[in-house]
Amino acid sequence: MQRRRLPIGIQTFREIREEGCYYVDKTPYAIRLIEQGKHYFLSRPRRFGKSLFLDTLAELFAGSRSLFEGLYAEAHWDWSVRYPVIRLSFARGCLENREQLEQRIRWLLQYNRTLLGLTCDACEEVSDWFTALIHAANEKYGQRAVVLIDEYDKPILDNLGDKAVAAAMREGLRNLYSVLKDQDAHLRF
Repeated sequence: MQRRRLPIGIQTFREIREEGCYYVDKTPYAIRLIEQGKHYFLSRPRRFGKSLFLDTLAELFAGSRSLFEGLYAEAHWDWSVRYPVIRLSFARGCLENREQLEQRIRWLLQYNRTLLGLTCDACEEVSDWFTALIHAANEKYGQRAVVLIDEYDKPILDNLGDKAVAAAMREGLRNLYSVLKDQDAHLRF
């Protein structure tokens, strides 16, 4: 039997599966989460696989069936339905002020708009743009959107030494995240 490679440092489900790395099947947990609820906050220590788990969820909702061959999800997921997945990650770089945060959010929203092939207009207020993105995704795909957020609090944590900047980052993120509660009817997960 050929020995598989350990996926050390790999955070993408696709790469692990396509490269034939060892993978502990977490898809039963993913499906249970999806079936039992809608809003989750995953808190585990750093380097504990949260980003990989979010990527696994994204591939599942996007209907990437071939990646799940031989896993629990292959036989327990409705592959005929594909959901629009909006992914936001604040892992990259260190944002030092509210303006940089707003720029990053705008870039993330534009990137998701492009990935999903949407034509919704960019809005001046990021909360309006995020709302428009969710609605446009629902309309185009005929399914409620899935929103996955990685490193949701990193802009705050990176600035804990400056309370004023950390508070400004918190307010900027609150403005973005408040959309999720308001758009609940348009969100699958």
